[in-house]
Amino acid sequence: MGCFQSKTANVITSPDHPPVQHIPGSVDNDDQVDHDDQVDHEDQVDHEDQVEQENHVPCFKRFRLRELYDATNGFSGNCIVPEGEMNTLNVVYRGKLEGNGLVAVKRLSRLTWPDAQHFVDQATAVGKLRSKRLVNLLGYCVEGGERLLVAEYMPYGTLSEHLFHWNQETFPWEMRVRVAYYIAQALDYCNVENQKIYHDLSASRILFDEEGDPRLSTFGLIKNSRDGISYSTDLSYTPPEFSETGTIIPESVIYSYGNVLIELVSGKHIPPNLAVDIIMEKNAMLLMDSSLEGSFENEDVTKLVNLASKCLQKNPDVRPDTKYLVSAAAPLQKMEEVSSHFLMRLPTSTVIQPNMLSPLREACSRMDHAAVYEILLKTGYSDERPESDLHLLTQRVQELVQTKNLGDNAFRDQDFINAIKSYSELVRMMTVPYATVYARRSFSYLVTGEHNPALRDAMLAQICIPEWPIAFYLQALALWELGMESDARDMIDKGAELEAMRLQRD
Repeated sequence: MGCFQSKTANVITSPDHPPVQHIPGSVDNDDQVDHDDQVDHEDQVDHEDQVEQENHVPCFKRFRLRELYDATNGFSGNCIVPEGEMNTLNVVYRGKLEGNGLVAVKRLSRLTWPDAQHFVDQATAVGKLRSKRLVNLLGYCVEGGERLLVAEYMPYGTLSEHLFHWNQETFPWEMRVRVAYYIAQALDYCNVENQKIYHDLSASRILFDEEGDPRLSTFGLIKNSRDGISYSTDLSYTPPEFSETGTIIPESVIYSYGNVLIELVSGKHIPPNLAVDIIMEKNAMLLMDSSLEGSFENEDVTKLVNLASKCLQKNPDVRPDTKYLVSAAAPLQKMEEVSSHFLMRLPTSTVIQPNMLSPLREACSRMDHAAVYEILLKTGYSDERPESDLHLLTQRVQELVQTKNLGDNAFRDQDFINAIKSYSELVRMMTVPYATVYARRSFSYLVTGEHNPALRDAMLAQICIPEWPIAFYLQALALWELGMESDARDMIDKGAELEAMRLQRD
């Protein structure tokens, strides 16, 4: 998920960029050309101002690197937000601009976009779009070797989190069909505006705004690289024509939309070929998410599944167009008068200011390692996703269980050296390790004086469970030891905010 970076750093760095001075005094030659040409681009973008004002969306613009650097606290690790597949070269940050509130900043690798002018052209074309069904693109930056996109910030996460995340309530059926309808509208709008190619459409590309309404990310309208692949997901989920030729066409987007429909119905990742086989065998109800039992009409499920089946046809020529998607999803909207905010049971305010110190926050605030240890021991593995246990069932069962038990026993006995050894072996054996294993190894590193590995493991725990307060509190402890007190306090505040949100959901 990227490296955590101190706000006191005086350079801007990324995994593949050379360091760039924090106060940019010059622009690369190719970037200067982009700036000169951008005068024309910004004239082109000055369109339908009245519509944009009605939607309360700022006009598309060119941002300065310093502005985005400050907005993201120096591209700090604690500002990273999930966006599709983990990608160390293209990372999305939460940023706060002066006077403009929160934004999402996608930082792309210069290696993947060596042609700055082409990047500007792509961003400017997408920046002309304005719709309540899209996460609108607000601007870009090409400066000092950087390639960045700026979009509206969506406070309620992705569809992937709501459908698959371990600690969320069941995602209501009414919201699932609303997602199908709104995203169909988004795709149809893009199609009308001649933005017919959407790269890697998935549940992670669908986000929820402050009203709880689903929107389609505009980041997917711009490739992660000029010549790179367009799909980052498993090939079993990609359109057949992409698997065969490596290229996508407008009909490929319809195929991906069909896969999203299957995920909405089932609440699971099901390979499209398998889903189509089940549908063809007249067993569509087998796909249905069991947690929704009693909250839907079978006829509506059948209609949505049949639409998915049409989208997932191997022959692109027989897939429906975007207007058909809209007309097919519209009749399924039975609760249009009820707000998404209500259906999703969202809090009345997205800003939560916890007044009370939780035991873990209090322990971290006073650097009480003994108290933190007791809390970690008591919490155990209770916060893990259910999917984590699958690895114990499908891999080398005896060896995995034995290694895990050795680590747990050593940790319980406060034998932190051997806990590190056993947990490290377990990490090597499992494709998706427990967040708890990273957390316990992080604490073990911490008390044995290895503060950088402790910080790294706490961040890995955050990757496993993005909204896990323990991961943020452990990062705070490591940052305190590394002398980064300001960042440590930020992490404690973030952990407290997540705890408050969890209590509010419960």
